[in-house]
Amino acid sequence: MSYDFDLFVIGAGSGGVRAARFAAGFGAKVAVAESRYLGGTCVNVGCVPKKLLVYGAHFADDFEQAESFGWTAGKANFDWPLLIANKNREIDRLNGIYRELLINSGVTLLEGHARLADANHVDINGQRFSAERILIATGGWPQIPEIPGHEYAITSNEAFFLKELPKRILVVGGGYIAVEFAGIFNGLGADTRLLYRGDLFLRGFDQSVRIHLAEELTKRGLRLDFNTDIVQIDKQANGSLLATLKDGTQLETDSIFYATGRRPMLDNLGLENTRVEFNEAGYIDVNEHFETREPSILALGDVIGGVQLTPVATAEGMAVARRLFKPEQYRPVDYRHIPTAVFSQPNIGTVGLTEEQAIEQGHKVVVFESRFRPMKLTLTESPEQTLMKLVVDAESDRVLGCHMVGPDAGDIIQGLAIALKAGATKRLFDDTIGVHPTSAEEFVTLRTAVSSR
Repeated sequence: MSYDFDLFVIGAGSGGVRAARFAAGFGAKVAVAESRYLGGTCVNVGCVPKKLLVYGAHFADDFEQAESFGWTAGKANFDWPLLIANKNREIDRLNGIYRELLINSGVTLLEGHARLADANHVDINGQRFSAERILIATGGWPQIPEIPGHEYAITSNEAFFLKELPKRILVVGGGYIAVEFAGIFNGLGADTRLLYRGDLFLRGFDQSVRIHLAEELTKRGLRLDFNTDIVQIDKQANGSLLATLKDGTQLETDSIFYATGRRPMLDNLGLENTRVEFNEAGYIDVNEHFETREPSILALGDVIGGVQLTPVATAEGMAVARRLFKPEQYRPVDYRHIPTAVFSQPNIGTVGLTEEQAIEQGHKVVVFESRFRPMKLTLTESPEQTLMKLVVDAESDRVLGCHMVGPDAGDIIQGLAIALKAGATKRLFDDTIGVHPTSAEEFVTLRTAVSSR
């Protein structure tokens, strides 16, 4: 049978674009459909604009600390609309780059909502296209619990386009997005309070990291409320919001920001017209090759509910393209030792096993840990402390996990991720000469174990 396309990708986010570009480069006839914005969540309402806002928030510290280095300046003033306008301009530029990448790769770009008519046909903009294979890469979407008054709350989608910075804001959640945005709003001068229903935020991270970050955020004036949640939101006559907590406490605020999870974006895709199945959590069920129950349909990224990180979706897209159209280059995605960063203030960088995970997996663990003031802050009044931690297997000497809270943690951890993937031992860390004076050198100068179990 002859098809219009060898591969039809629905969703021009990180994973979809990578799969489409490389499939086209391997000689396949490829189309991509996108109904919202090129580049997906990460480029438009995710990691890229979020990090730009993190940079913006950190200038408050820079201005304050500059005096300790001999600089004298006038009073600093912050302009939220200007920051957002500049952010929008950069995102528009990136959208254009994604467009050029696709078109220059020979991909047919279709802008509109795509819907599956059946396992091999897609309807978009009043046209129907046939495809030998269809890839679902539509990403995720933030969700707000349907409590009374939930319509007054915002998510990350809206936060990037607020017309003005709220004077007071409640951030609800305990994951990456909640912690990062709480730091952004707090750093930019908003009266910020983070609410989380659990005992401590960032579940799944090393316990030392979680506790250390909570201490550092508190030093910065960010109020943290754990074991609590909002049960009702009321809008008051003056336009402010009144949040009622589960213990009956009421908090008045100007904005309520929810970062309590994301769902797979599968609305009106026509999947009911196929044999695609879903797991118990509502994600598309796939095998190790990202194939669904329907042989012609594949899925990757946030819609399959795996590791929901942009570089992971990109790796999955590459794997799909290679397996389908360049099998001699195919390598399955290796989900071990995935490094990640939380752009909190200070940053978190981590790779490998936490101390708790290592023990659960049966390792006899030796822990090396250091806390110190970053050199940049030694001339200032800032009390901020950096944390560095290595989790080591006592029997093999292999480094199982590297964890850091401090400036540039994400950048530092990237290099260590290669070391862990290569199976580096603690002795190799010890035998490596450090770059002096840097915070990074601490990872190769840790000599005294703080615990062993």
